[in-house]
Amino acid sequence: MRIVMRAFRRVRLAPRPCEVRGGGRGKFLPNGCRRFHIASVYLNSGSAHMPLHNIDTERYSSQAIFWRALSTVSADAASEDAGKGGPLVEYERKIASGELVDGDNFQNDIIRQLQRLYDELVEKADECRLDRYSASKKSERSRWLWSRLLPQSSASPVEGLYLYGGVGTGKTMLMDLFFDQLPSNWRKKRIHFHDFMLNVHSRLQKHKGVADPLDVVAGEISDESILLCLDEFMVTDVADALILNRLFGHLFSKGVILVATSNRAPDKLYEGGLQRDLFLPFIATLKERCVVHEIGSSTDYRKLTSAQQGFYFVGKEYSGFLKKYFLQLVGEHKPRPQEVDVVMGRKLQVPLGANGCAYFPFEELCDRPLGAADYFGLFKNFHTVALEGVPIFGIHNRTAAYRFVQLVDVMYDSKARLMCTAEASPTELFERIVTISDAKKMVPRTSSRSRRNDDLDICVDNELGFAKDRTISRLTEMNSKEYLEQHAANLSELSQEVDDISGELSQ
Repeated sequence: MRIVMRAFRRVRLAPRPCEVRGGGRGKFLPNGCRRFHIASVYLNSGSAHMPLHNIDTERYSSQAIFWRALSTVSADAASEDAGKGGPLVEYERKIASGELVDGDNFQNDIIRQLQRLYDELVEKADECRLDRYSASKKSERSRWLWSRLLPQSSASPVEGLYLYGGVGTGKTMLMDLFFDQLPSNWRKKRIHFHDFMLNVHSRLQKHKGVADPLDVVAGEISDESILLCLDEFMVTDVADALILNRLFGHLFSKGVILVATSNRAPDKLYEGGLQRDLFLPFIATLKERCVVHEIGSSTDYRKLTSAQQGFYFVGKEYSGFLKKYFLQLVGEHKPRPQEVDVVMGRKLQVPLGANGCAYFPFEELCDRPLGAADYFGLFKNFHTVALEGVPIFGIHNRTAAYRFVQLVDVMYDSKARLMCTAEASPTELFERIVTISDAKKMVPRTSSRSRRNDDLDICVDNELGFAKDRTISRLTEMNSKEYLEQHAANLSELSQEVDDISGELSQ
């Protein structure tokens, strides 16, 4: 990809749908998600928006150059990647430049674990079949055919890494730093766990009726990515739990190397879940194929940002202000109801949307039968969400609490911006959500306790009780000066790069 960046002066592919910012029109810009689609870029030509695939091929022959560049390997780029030095070197560089604060001993230990894995992968890259260009397409097809006629295990000689620990300890940041240092010609993927499982279910649906669809899906995934980096490994869905052991059994046998982050130790995954006995073999497989390492730090680095109120407003009286600010953000564009595509042909209804901003009452986004798939679809199309009326959570709205946690997870992973009104601060929203361990420590009911305390609708839920700390931490960071400035910088950079595409193709 670096080849393409240099050839086209850092032109990136824009998410769909979008219009190029420029000429006083087409100011709608999507977020900085990792999923990009060249066919969705629209060029502002006078008063009309012209799809890229309709551009005259003779006039804009650079498209052909672009696609040839995507399929070409540069020896210079490959050697440049190999000389990076790995995540530890980059981590120390970022600390020296002030981009990162110096981590604690626990974080330093993790970056050394990642450096060890990086060095081992570089050393055994050929054995692991990491280089996507090392074999011709013909030999790849031959290997694919023989692997299905004569199936055999070819587990990787390199063990993966499973990192777990408290919220805000830097797991995601360190894994991303590791991933960004990997050579660009490797078969690799970095994806949020929810997004990964949605992709798996979508593939399973496509291969419905096949003798062993999980084997086929694992084959497709391993063909694309030998090194799989999964962020926020958290199993809460029984459908996911029941297929994980067989899915990863196939993946590991095909040489896939897993790097994962989680708030939960492997033995605590899917704790208390339905039919957990069928899930337990996966835990054994995970521990066999990955080095399990705990981040023992209790420091939440997200809360070390210059915390400020940001766009999180406590009190119903701010509802009018939220709507007013939303209208300011959309500018000259008129908000209107929209719908966005989700997986497997589903669509999500957006009450109001314009210029990359969407407006929802809380009930429309978190009190309806929606899930991670809907939220990923939303943030592929919008970089900002205004959410009105986030309530205090308890036993009466536990399901809505789960959806809100998922929403914040997807929003954070998409680097999107949240504006909201809420009944209380992030910490107070989840005060009534407790783990089983916390519930046992609570003072038992006595006649001296007040009626007000008796009436609290305490929700005892282990998964939600653990997840709430992550959500509180992320809400804090998402309203910090640093996060909001980075969000604005991402939009500005994306705007400039889309303008570059327009300029290149109009010459």
